[in-house]
Amino acid sequence: MKVTVIGTGYVGLTTGVCLAYIGHEVVCADTNESKIQGLQNGRIPFYESGLSEMLEASRERIRFTADCRGAAGTADIVILAVGTPAKAEGAPELAYLYGAMETVLDGIADKSTPTLIVNKSTVPVGTGDKLAALMASRGISQRADVASNPEFLRQGSAIPDTLYPERIVAGGSTTAQAALRELYGPLLRQEFTPPDFAPRPPGLASVPFYEVDLKSAELGKYAANAFLAMKISFINEMANLCDRVGADVSEIASILGSDSRIGKAFLQAGIGYGGSCFPKDTKALHHIAGTSGYDFKLLSSVIEVNRFQKYVLIGKLRGALGSLAGRRVTVLGLTFKPETDDMREAPSLSIIEALLAEGASVTAHDPVGLNAAKSLLPAQVKTTLNLDEAIQDADAAVLVTEWPVYLNYGGRTYRERMKQPIFVDGRNALPASDRSWLDYYGVGMRTLPSAALST
Repeated sequence: MKVTVIGTGYVGLTTGVCLAYIGHEVVCADTNESKIQGLQNGRIPFYESGLSEMLEASRERIRFTADCRGAAGTADIVILAVGTPAKAEGAPELAYLYGAMETVLDGIADKSTPTLIVNKSTVPVGTGDKLAALMASRGISQRADVASNPEFLRQGSAIPDTLYPERIVAGGSTTAQAALRELYGPLLRQEFTPPDFAPRPPGLASVPFYEVDLKSAELGKYAANAFLAMKISFINEMANLCDRVGADVSEIASILGSDSRIGKAFLQAGIGYGGSCFPKDTKALHHIAGTSGYDFKLLSSVIEVNRFQKYVLIGKLRGALGSLAGRRVTVLGLTFKPETDDMREAPSLSIIEALLAEGASVTAHDPVGLNAAKSLLPAQVKTTLNLDEAIQDADAAVLVTEWPVYLNYGGRTYRERMKQPIFVDGRNALPASDRSWLDYYGVGMRTLPSAALST
């Protein structure tokens, strides 16, 4: 099939490259000409594990252009994958989506063959109907259709999540659903050769395909992210309780995770969720509920718990060091999660701001995200790509992002280089064998000294 993807961010570029890999003829279009020029020369505009290799493997079936209108006019399927950032009140900004839709409609206005316009952006319930109405106002509803096909990608593992999804959701008419089933056929049947850098999970022979209406597809994406955010906030509340009663949250998580009705995923206590999806989508769903006349109390609590959770680390530092004024604190990790350079809603920014407010001297390290973080960090924060330099003579180290380089550094090495071996683990990720070398403070861990419980 001939596919045009409008937008070359995480979702758009990953989707386009993977669709090309499984055999489709793909055009990725974006109004950002410098980004397109970079992609034409093989430069990925952000860091995502395996994406460069996938692009190289798909070169013969993918091209890049800044002519979004022209690209839409040649496609059987046009995928909208533009940003829908949150407004101040939590509602998503849809100006980019509607602008892209207008461009696509311009491109297909004189096209005689059918076109399916697929929205992959996360949008409020009813947006698909509004896109369809916009199309109807142009008088081309007989030659075009609108579908919702939400993405469920995790940054850092976007390639395997695309090639081996847990489900594919097709919202829209039966005709639109049939077209999406054809588009994703190789994924649904797993009829493609897995790339060496992203092997197929053992036993995966097919992928579930859910055919639903437009509104259910739109709301389903919000529901999935909000539920996972709820699990994170719940285990963090349990961790805070564990700190106060002397229990161990890792053991609590094991008990919960062994229940098949709950599952192990997203029960890792720490400093809460960040990134481009969970914060935005929980706030958007809360806003949708509010504007629909419903008080979503549970979601309100999820958001509030996450907002405060990152500051738990500051209380632990105070408990270990007393006053933070003049103390040298090293922040390990800036991006919101490993294997990405994304700084959107990264907890590190709030933590660093709080440290500076307490008078600490902050040094920050990240193996990938320093360039992305540079414009977001206060001028007084020292940054370095040298981990030894970052750790040297620190009064305390705070693990914010669990990059492998920090987990493999070694407890003994931390102790030898630091002025004081105080290690505050915001992800409970440091190997147990390394903790004995350090004055180790986890989140909800039974080994936590009682002095560190102050907030």
